Amino acid sequence: MQQGPGTETLVTWEDQQLINKFSRLNNRFHELEDEIKIAKENNESLEDASNELILSDEDILRFQIGEVFAHMPREDVEGRLEKMMEEASKELEKLEEEKETVLAQMAELKRILYGKFKDSINLEED
Repeated sequence: MQQGPGTETLVTWEDQQLINKFSRLNNRFHELEDEIKIAKENNESLEDASNELILSDEDILRFQIGEVFAHMPREDVEGRLEKMMEEASKELEKLEEEKETVLAQMAELKRILYGKFKDSINLEED
């Protein structure tokens, strides 16, 4: 690996393992971004459903379970919707925490790799 004019930096097996780990973390980071986007959309949909439920004045509502709509009492729908919103919120929080952990690990690997290879390595995305 070229470090500058006329000099080479030896890439050891350990260095390659760090580079591979950074690559895996970077891939996971992008997966998490996609999963977070979907989770946020899901949360918004559930919030919209909750708002619509507030506006509704019916005692029996249609509630989608899988591919089927079932007629259910309003209280049951409110309970299920509240539970679904809590679960979706926890899932989003978990994904965001994992994203922060991945970013911290990537920053540490960047520090190590740039410390050794300087300008000879590019870990930034274009």
